[in-house]
Amino acid sequence: MTYYCLKGGRVYDPANDLHGEVHDLWFQSGVMIAPPAEKPENTVEKDVSGLIVMPGGVDMHCHIVGPKVNHARQFLAGMSGSRRSNSASVMDSPIVPNCSATGQLFAGMGYTTAVDAAIPGLTARLAHHEFSLTPYIDKAFLTLFGNNHYVMDQIREGRGDALQEYVGWMLSSVHAQGVKIVNPGGVENWKQISRKSLHELDAPVGEFGVSPRQIVKSLAAAVDTLGLPHAAHIHCNNLGYPGNWETTLKTMQALEGSRGHFAHIQFHSYGGDADDPTSFTSSVQPLVDYVSEHPEITVDVGHISPGEAMTITGDAPFAEHLQRLTGGRWFTSDTEHEASCGVIPGRFKPYRNLVHATQWAIGLEWYLRMPDPWQIAMSSDHPNGGAFVKYPQMIHLLMDRAYREEMIGRMPENLADRSPLWDLDREYSLSEVAILTRAAPARILGLNEKGHLGYGADADLTIYAPQENITEMFQRPRFVYKAGNLIAEDGELKSQRPGQLLRPEVDVTQEFNEQRKTWFNDNYSIQYGNYRIDAEELLQTVR
Repeated sequence: MTYYCLKGGRVYDPANDLHGEVHDLWFQSGVMIAPPAEKPENTVEKDVSGLIVMPGGVDMHCHIVGPKVNHARQFLAGMSGSRRSNSASVMDSPIVPNCSATGQLFAGMGYTTAVDAAIPGLTARLAHHEFSLTPYIDKAFLTLFGNNHYVMDQIREGRGDALQEYVGWMLSSVHAQGVKIVNPGGVENWKQISRKSLHELDAPVGEFGVSPRQIVKSLAAAVDTLGLPHAAHIHCNNLGYPGNWETTLKTMQALEGSRGHFAHIQFHSYGGDADDPTSFTSSVQPLVDYVSEHPEITVDVGHISPGEAMTITGDAPFAEHLQRLTGGRWFTSDTEHEASCGVIPGRFKPYRNLVHATQWAIGLEWYLRMPDPWQIAMSSDHPNGGAFVKYPQMIHLLMDRAYREEMIGRMPENLADRSPLWDLDREYSLSEVAILTRAAPARILGLNEKGHLGYGADADLTIYAPQENITEMFQRPRFVYKAGNLIAEDGELKSQRPGQLLRPEVDVTQEFNEQRKTWFNDNYSIQYGNYRIDAEELLQTVR
């Protein structure tokens, strides 16, 4: 087999304590290997002297497949079309690109892994189909549990073992990477009771009689007992409301020592008055303090970027709230027994809108205040906070204070009354960028072969030519390798290759398989006249 060697690059691989040292890298059959004692005859060498070498990028929280993404694409009908391009520098792509363009844009930017953060179990088959149409990158998804009827039944009855078995069975059945909790209990309450969400952590959920606190605590404990690689992935109640930082803190405290990952934390870090939608202020510092004191907790940011966005969420109550504020078009749908969704096109205007400017500043605050970069990952909650193709600009803002101050200077003057961003002078190093965009999200997800270049890791590498303009440098890598194959060079994509599905192995007992057949066939069966389809038959199609 052919050996490959990248010679003389400045390697930034923080997981293996490499911070810009000149180092040769070897790989074979898509895997990083130790340097051979003697150079084999069948060796392909590439001189990357003076270039910056990092592992392939990892986006741990985005929305790229599934029904709600397709509903969002319908809003863009006539704009996105089905155009294809071999250019990885297409910056005028729609905010919700099609599957092919999604893979192209990620790969061209040097990202080789992406995780869709919210897929109901009942729609997993569609997600897998769309993954098969998304080239270049490896991918996984998280499955929704926080408003699941069976979950809430077992929590109410105190059946922790049944809950744990169900979580394992569902993940195994739909081939998911982990457990997602969205507005725990609030979505189901909104569906049941006159469109009312839950704003208090100890309020009961409709007829189920369990609280958001119980849902979060029970699912997080089940994830830990199962030994899943990724912690419970939590989207708190009260997303987007002024004053919601207190709900976020209480939810973190509700874990009581269990692991928890808090998604798009920017949207959950607001001070102000919930009854005044213009009263947004930053409450980042107390949350940063708590996370820093609890290594079992991690976050991704969900920063916003100026320009077009698209709300795509499993939190239909929030989508309805946003629609009332903006008056725009929206879409919602129900996933029976499991979830809901809301979709709203939008645009962030931080140069003119003080609320948007405050949100923009809060995202940056999280990056700049968090002392341990291993506890935080870059995300824009694509496309909720803006497109993932704008990550290079966010990296530029983190690495260059002067550039950041220039941007702040374009914001409304009274932004200083809402956020202390101007006082933060930290500048990220390339090693910290490598942690934020690669090593930390891979470690948080439990993807042991991703985010580093140690022996046995996947040979996913991104190679940059140093430039004064940091945005341009990260927009257009010099080379991108996926599983040892060169897939992009100077922004031009090579032959299209499929990526892999990533998922952990989860064992469930035969006893539980028999128990859940009875419950599911009683609750999920579909009647067409005299013809009845049982849940077992439906779920076989997912498998």
